[in-house]
Amino acid sequence: MNTELFEERYGVPFSALPGPVCVAQVDAHDWLRVAQMIRTEGARLISLWGTDRRPLEQGDVVSAAYCVPEGLLWLRLVLDQEKSAAEDETKSYPDLALLFPAALRMQRALFDLLGIVAAGAQDQRPWLNHGCWPRDYFPLRHGNSGQEQFNTELLPYPFVTVAGDGVHEIAVGPVHAGVIEPGHFRFSVVGEKVLRLEQRFAYAHKGIDKLFIGRSIAQGAQLAGRVCGDASVAFTWAYCMAAEAASGCAVPKRAEWLRALLLERERVANHLGDLGALGNDAGFALGLSHFTRLKEDWVRLNLQLFGHRFMMDRIVPGGVTIDLDASASTALLTQCDVVGAEVQALRQIYDGHSGLQDRFIGAGRVTPKLAAKLGLCGLVGRASGQAWDARAGQVLGPYAQLGIGMATEQRGDVAARVAVRFDEIAESLRLLREIVRTSPATASALPSTLPVASANLGTGWVEGFRGAVFVALETDAQGAILRCHCHDPSWHNWPVLQHAIMDNIVPDFPLINKSFGLSYAGADL
Repeated sequence: MNTELFEERYGVPFSALPGPVCVAQVDAHDWLRVAQMIRTEGARLISLWGTDRRPLEQGDVVSAAYCVPEGLLWLRLVLDQEKSAAEDETKSYPDLALLFPAALRMQRALFDLLGIVAAGAQDQRPWLNHGCWPRDYFPLRHGNSGQEQFNTELLPYPFVTVAGDGVHEIAVGPVHAGVIEPGHFRFSVVGEKVLRLEQRFAYAHKGIDKLFIGRSIAQGAQLAGRVCGDASVAFTWAYCMAAEAASGCAVPKRAEWLRALLLERERVANHLGDLGALGNDAGFALGLSHFTRLKEDWVRLNLQLFGHRFMMDRIVPGGVTIDLDASASTALLTQCDVVGAEVQALRQIYDGHSGLQDRFIGAGRVTPKLAAKLGLCGLVGRASGQAWDARAGQVLGPYAQLGIGMATEQRGDVAARVAVRFDEIAESLRLLREIVRTSPATASALPSTLPVASANLGTGWVEGFRGAVFVALETDAQGAILRCHCHDPSWHNWPVLQHAIMDNIVPDFPLINKSFGLSYAGADL
């Protein structure tokens, strides 16, 4: 990337990282000033996180990653070292939530993990800490194991209340009558009409960030593949991109194509499952039966060809562990044809079913204007006019050569999110056929030897089925992981669901929620 372009545009010095990434160290003034410029340009906040760099005598660092048309910008704010060393001094940085609303929960999580506060933020309630940790304990602090146990009481959470004639609250979760992950939803309603929804998560916080610290690059890849089971390929690829950037490793070209093949198979599997569940939530059990059958056939072929239904550990730093022979290629192409025909037939049924369309159309609408303001991303964002897809926005594997037919809608309701899923299945099937038929045949698909990393930085950015998965990696002088931050797009989209349910009725919430298809705890939400 052209660092001079960004230096001239933003007035701070940048250095280039491998891939379309530039990094800059800024002070508090430039942290906020550059963020304001990026917001004015219509660019996106990708993630916000913190690092305790005291082992390297660099104090605490707060980082933010932004997506601009040219690629990614990584801004690093090094906090005052003297203040960082003072036990009684609360470390702070300028609040970004007024510019990027999605930053609010990330900032709350950052405080719970590291004790660094967003100065001036309107909401500073705990997010990850449910009272099991003392308020002066921060698990990502150097010297804490993350396995400490405390005899503390759970703290009451100060939900925002709505008052008025006829207003009452309905509390749902965190334990649900099903197999979904735990999450609490506090509805303020009049009759069945929803006036306000407030969410509470982190009941299944796993401490993933702490688990990465000190691991080798190879061990980190295994953990990344288990951050979120239904997005194992996306997280592993993003992690491996970051590791390869930090170590200067070149990946065989065929391996890049095979990574894309696994990613598209993951996308199709999840869309098939979601379309069945959406039919079921609208009382159409036939849709659930057929799409569940199709998904099961799909993941069974994954097991047959790649040794794992969800393709865990098939992507490794430096390459992949799988390849395709002639018979595997034939099986993949045949399945694409069969599934494509059945999905098209089911789409005609969904589109022509008046009962389904009555439930889908108009439910949970997010206008393009609101989506842009709140930073709605991924599949849900594309259903609300946000034509943004990380596969189309950077040179990643074969996508620059194959092109992406981006599926978008303007309606922003459940019907639009269903339509985008159908369109994305068709596009993924096209991509899979092209990858099988045109992938390079000469380069090795086996992992190359990964160079030993030194103290370095690297990022990975992959469009998973929900949206862009981001990984930022920092290694120490011995090549071990000093910090690995994994970001799920659900961080951006959960807050928007609170707006989507307004003025809808409570019984439509399961359908609207499923149409968003978000992760409850994938990346320690």
